[in-house]
Formats: sequence, C-alpha cells, structure tokens
Amino acid sequence: MHRLFISDLHLSDDSTAVEAALYSLIERESSIDSLIILGDLFEAWVGDDDDAPLAIRIKALLRSVAARGTELFLATGNRDFMLGKAFADEVGANLLDDETVLDVCGESCLLMHGDSLCTDDTTYQQFREMVRAPSWQAEMMSRDLDARRELARQLREMSIDAASNKAEDIMDVNPEAVIAAMQRSGVKRMIHGHTHRPARHVSPSGEERIVLGDWTAQHGWLLREQGGSLSLEQFTIG
Repeated sequence: MHRLFISDLHLSDDSTAVEAALYSLIERESSIDSLIILGDLFEAWVGDDDDAPLAIRIKALLRSVAARGTELFLATGNRDFMLGKAFADEVGANLLDDETVLDVCGESCLLMHGDSLCTDDTTYQQFREMVRAPSWQAEMMSRDLDARRELARQLREMSIDAASNKAEDIMDVNPEAVIAAMQRSGVKRMIHGHTHRPARHVSPSGEERIVLGDWTAQHGWLLREQGGSLSLEQFTIG
C-alpha cells in the first residue's frame, strides 16, 4: 500500500504557488494507491455549486486523479466545512466523517481534521457547532453565490482578528480531548492537520499522534505510508 496524507493547503486565488505544487505532487506521485486530504483543501468553500475558476480547476484535477485509479478520500476542515457529498461524488472521492477509522500500516488509525480537538478555544467550538448545523448550512445555501462569497470573506476576516488575540496554546489540541477521541475510536494512532504544527508525538504508553503540516508558498508537507512504514516529509515549493 502506497498512500499520501495531506491537509491545510488553503487554496485560494492568492495561493498560485500552492496550487502549482499540488499539480506537481500529483504528477510525480502517479503510482500512489490513495490520496487522503484531511481538511482545508480550500481557504473557503461556499457550496458544492461553486463555479469559480479555482473550484473548476481543482475539481478537474481531482477527477483526473480518480480516473487513473488512485483512491481519493476527503475530509472537511474549519475553512471548507461546506464541502459536501455532491463535490465528492463529482470528483470520484470518498467523503470522510469527522472521525474516521482506517487501517494504516496494519493498525486501526483515527483520521480527522483536528479542529474539534482544540477544546480550550471555546469561542471557536461554539462557532464550529453553529456552522456545521444542517439548519445553518441550509440557510447559507439559500443565498446566491455572491452573497455566500461575501459572508465567507467576512468570516475569514473575523477569524484572523480573533486568532491574533488568542494565546498560541489555546489554538493547539487539548491533550484530554486527544485521549478521549482515541479511546472513543479504540485506536492507538491518530493522524490530523489543522494546527499547522507538523510533528509525530508518541506517548509513554505507545499511542502516536501524527500532525500534518500546512502548505505555504515555500514548503509543503505530506505523510507517506509505504512498505508498512510512515514518514512525515517536508518538500520545497517554488
């Protein structure tokens, strides 16, 4: 089994280097069996009917990945939480639940974006609960695309302002939330993104938490599963 796990590309009209790097990764890793994207593929997602040029390009790219026989898995993140089954079906991907257990290197592993683990950030958790509610999303989808794009822009600005006033540790995972999630799923390994703090954390009792890194104009990150082993890799962009 040869798989790649990535997250936090935050694709937008301003991330041309990251978009180009995604194309390059897919071209040079043409032999992989699976590509697993654990959230925040997009900086914002206003609905699966988005007809912006970026959305059209990425849909075409992912369709080409699925067409060559690579299995695609997608999770939603805190930026692209409106990404849904229609998008996944259109590109030939499997849409993951918030918490999904998958066999990785012969062991059950919990996959998630990771924002739900940041329980010390109570303000964000309240926002997360609101925007993931079916009623909120239905109301959002009743608006036209321009209105949704404007709301997404406003929410992004509010998020940046809020983050600038929060302590760094508040925006990291809560250790107790990590333990609870792993126990709930019956696993000893977890893979997530979101925090932009790539690392492999191993507890004294052997549980492992692997954190994927975010992509910038300078560097990208991936986790490679190959030959029964896992390697967290950074690569140059540009």
